[in-house]
Amino acid sequence: QVQLVESGGDLVQPGGSLRLSCAALGSTLHIHAMNWYRQAPGEERELVASISGDNITVYGKPAKGRFTISRDKNTAYLQMNSLKPEDTAVYYCNIVAGGLSPSSYWGRGTQVTVSS
Repeated sequence: QVQLVESGGDLVQPGGSLRLSCAALGSTLHIHAMNWYRQAPGEERELVASISGDNITVYGKPAKGRFTISRDKNTAYLQMNSLKPEDTAVYYCNIVAGGLSPSSYWGRGTQVTVSS
């Protein structure tokens, strides 16, 4: 059984920074990728950033130049700088893990609100 524990969401003013964390707990896994998605009210869930088992990173359009994804063993981090009101969303951690038939696991989400 795999559990993802997210933390770091908060209310922050425009221009501020936040660091989200996602810890993968439970069975020892081969993690293929750790990802951050976000979903704003009335919007579809979108990819924010991804980091592979080889530490190759991919960023979604809203994250480029402002957000940085990193990983330390089974914990992923999302450093978010220069936050804008349009970054307000629930941020979800997702991992793809397993052997030959990997599975996808989701966290419950952490709320990020950017407002003055």
